Amino acid sequence: MSDHVIYIQYNDRMTNVATRLLSMLFLFQSRRHWTVAELSDELDVSDRTVHRYIGMLEELGIPLYSERGPYGGFSLLRSYKLPPLIFTPEEATVLYMGARLVSDIWGSTFSDAVTGVTAKLDNVLPNDIREEVQRAQRSLVVLTGTARDYTPYHNLMAALRDCMAAGKRVVFNYRSFSRVETARTVDPYALSYRWGNWYLIGYCHLRKDLRTFRIDRIEHLEVLPETFELPRDFDAKTYLEDSMRWENQYQVEVWMSEEVAAEMNERAGDWMKVENRADGSVIVRFDVDNLNWATGWVLSWGKHARALSPPELVERVLGAAREVIQRYDRIDEVHLEGG
Repeated sequence: MSDHVIYIQYNDRMTNVATRLLSMLFLFQSRRHWTVAELSDELDVSDRTVHRYIGMLEELGIPLYSERGPYGGFSLLRSYKLPPLIFTPEEATVLYMGARLVSDIWGSTFSDAVTGVTAKLDNVLPNDIREEVQRAQRSLVVLTGTARDYTPYHNLMAALRDCMAAGKRVVFNYRSFSRVETARTVDPYALSYRWGNWYLIGYCHLRKDLRTFRIDRIEHLEVLPETFELPRDFDAKTYLEDSMRWENQYQVEVWMSEEVAAEMNERAGDWMKVENRADGSVIVRFDVDNLNWATGWVLSWGKHARALSPPELVERVLGAAREVIQRYDRIDEVHLEGG
């Protein structure tokens, strides 16, 4: 079957429909069979609208066929190929910025791919769209906030990526936060970049459960001959959100002086509530999972902060302040003795 060329006349009313039609076409090319309910969920439209879109694609000459029954749905003929794409300036900007983000995070691992994809975009995009993309890139800046240089670990991450693709089990030495080193046999499921660090998610045969390993704490990786299959219900994002969520156990209340009241009001948001007082000072309230961070936060404001609750926090701040005073007293004693 010869390739089709699709022309869609865009205007304000048709933009969303055209976008959804193209999205539906991409869905059919990504997977052979789709039910109406699945298409409805993916496109965020009603079942009736899905049927309408199916009819519009058929009118455009897209070879779709339906299957009846409880497992029925719609499929695209295997021989059909999507015609060449034309990108809007916004879509092209997303591709360029995505490539730059991958380059910033992965470094040399994907450097050739990033160079290749941007060169191809430069070659196919019209001059006016390229100019718009360049303007957008100058005004839209994304900083990855990498906490450390992961260049020394690129080979390790590339090896893990290959093992994930091939379903190969690995063994390595892992150094915990407390500096305890253990040998781990792991089925590598996914690599994740979060909070400036790279993590490996996988099934740990030592712990008999899913675990998250920081890449910079992995040493002496070896690929084993055994293979594994990724569980069908595994979702890396869901697992990370569940495993890295801390349950807040303490409600903190801190008095802040009028000198910093304006700054506290600017910081007010989801994690901090601010109550303004008649004398110009404020009371800030927030929840924490442990009091170590809260203690340091109160002390960092010096004379402008006073912990009010919980009582454990007040005791911690007082104890830490006394230790600081004692340390400076010892310095004075040393100076006197030296004089």
